[in-house]
Amino acid sequence: MHVAPAQPAPPPAPRTRAARPDWERVRADFPILDQQVHGQPLIYFDNAATSQKPRAVIEALRRFYERDNANVHRGIHELSNRATAAYEAARARVAQFIRARSAEEIIFTRGTTESINLVAHAWGHANLKPGDVILLTELEHHSNLVPWQLLAQRTGARLAFVPVTGDEAELDLSKLDALLSPPVKLFAMVHISNSMGTVNPVADLCARARQRGVVTLVDAAQSAGHMPLDVQAIGCDFLAFSGHKICGPTGIGVLYGRAEILENLPPWQGGGEMILSVQYHRTEFKKPPHRFEAGTPDISGPIGLHAAMDYLDALGREHIWQHDQELAHYAYERLAALGNVRLFGPKVGRAGLVSFLLNDVHAHDVVTLADRAGIALRGGHHCTQPLMRRLGIESTARASFYFYNTRAEVDRFIEVIREIQKFFAR
Repeated sequence: MHVAPAQPAPPPAPRTRAARPDWERVRADFPILDQQVHGQPLIYFDNAATSQKPRAVIEALRRFYERDNANVHRGIHELSNRATAAYEAARARVAQFIRARSAEEIIFTRGTTESINLVAHAWGHANLKPGDVILLTELEHHSNLVPWQLLAQRTGARLAFVPVTGDEAELDLSKLDALLSPPVKLFAMVHISNSMGTVNPVADLCARARQRGVVTLVDAAQSAGHMPLDVQAIGCDFLAFSGHKICGPTGIGVLYGRAEILENLPPWQGGGEMILSVQYHRTEFKKPPHRFEAGTPDISGPIGLHAAMDYLDALGREHIWQHDQELAHYAYERLAALGNVRLFGPKVGRAGLVSFLLNDVHAHDVVTLADRAGIALRGGHHCTQPLMRRLGIESTARASFYFYNTRAEVDRFIEVIREIQKFFAR
């Protein structure tokens, strides 16, 4: 069996660029945006759910399936060697993308949800006992809540939550030190709220947890493709994100784990690929990261993800972050000026999305009518049902932006929202 070892991460790519990209020209890289929906030009404002894919990613997937398709780590023929090299190169590229110390700290999963479940099973069962506490925030997506609920039920641990403050949905950090007191063993936190646009100070949160010996996990699903990430500067023990939210394929995700922790974790799934030696009554397992990748992996996913990361870094994630924040601020101010609109999330410093409700209009009605105008929004609880109940609502309408969106699209969006208000005011 041929196994290509994980390689050290390449040197970090430069963080600054001389000039911002020409965003209008960048749009031409996304063929899906050049279409009409219900007779209107498509305006895609559902990027928090999934991002669109540039031609560079589509082409990388096509090349793999036309030239290099083979299983990895298991053959010594040329196609297997190529596939293995590309798969492990993607692992090294992820390490560079989030500034991990080594590619051996990168585990491929199906997405953020599976990454968090992996930690809950492998780390949680090995480290939690009755009476221990898992600390979360009230902003969490179901994928960073339900796995911990299940783990608590199995181990006898319990959950605690850092509260949020009103419609602005910012964390009330005045209570954090008390909440981090023993017997807290894990603090799992979202970086950017997918429903509110709140940006949490994860480096500070992780530092305060680390001072008390608390293990930390960061859900970076909404931040990895929008801003530069540095897991060493953040100081987290685990970090998870999904490829499909950063211009990559669906079905591929990443779990970063600090090497010292991964080395001592048991596997969470068993089968081929993650073994060194199998006997009828015992098995010797590989070292991380392969210990956690049982079975034939998604091979094309990391290859497409590699192309997506190259694409984003060529644009500059610092430029993407600035663009997204400017567009969200513009949309927020224009919505607020309409009147009879309830806005959620921070007034300043928000990420690239806006959640809102029109007075006496259900979010689903807003989204349905916007779709007829060619605008793709999201309406519902956004997989944050407990947060919605905390705010006294069932759902919101959400417009979420990415670098291929424009101010002209926001202007058209505001026109449509104004028309919806007039329609329901009759």
